[in-house]
Amino acid sequence: MQQVSVAGSTESPAAEPLNAQAASDGLADLQRRERKKRQTRHALLRAALALFMDKGYDHTAVREITDAVDISERTFFRYFANKEDLVLSFARDITSELMRELAARPGAEPPFTALRAAFRAAVTTLAAERDAEAGESVYPSIIRLIDSTPALMAAHMRYTHECDEEIAKVLAEREGIDPATDRRPWCAAAVFDSLLHVTCREWQEEDSGTVEDMLVTFDSYCEHTAGALSGHWT
Repeated sequence: MQQVSVAGSTESPAAEPLNAQAASDGLADLQRRERKKRQTRHALLRAALALFMDKGYDHTAVREITDAVDISERTFFRYFANKEDLVLSFARDITSELMRELAARPGAEPPFTALRAAFRAAVTTLAAERDAEAGESVYPSIIRLIDSTPALMAAHMRYTHECDEEIAKVLAEREGIDPATDRRPWCAAAVFDSLLHVTCREWQEEDSGTVEDMLVTFDSYCEHTAGALSGHWT
């Protein structure tokens, strides 16, 4: 049998397809595990939201959430630190996807244009993924829960302030400026946060509102911002 020597080792040519197949099988197995993790995570979120709406956030125990999904509390804590972490996971997911999308936007785009486009892409991607699992959007329910629970509202506000800082730094890097001396990226981040807040407030009041409805509302607020900040309104 012909032997092929590479860096002092010998390997049969027949081993190459076997190695390729092993690599392919390994990738498929990894994808299955990741898909299973996403499904479990989404199932926990949906079960928790149903219990929170029925019993109230403060009166729902982690054990009740895990019982609804038929997993152990130990498994729950592999995904979330606590109930608050579970509820706010949607905000972290959006922020992570937003930063990825923003980094991929063309450098020629103005900063706020890039931010708007990145937000739309991030929300659309995550909604498609989660709604495929849930059958309907869970975002309005999450927003209503946060708005009606003081502890969650406070935690969410802290998190959004952290996000504003991250957004400002990314926008400053895109524009080649120093955010320590230039206030423009901070203004853009603050405006984005405020527009998102009023958008979510309006959206969550419409029980039948879709994610696309929310994005249309967000775009509308963006289009009205310049006029609202300059000159008279009549």
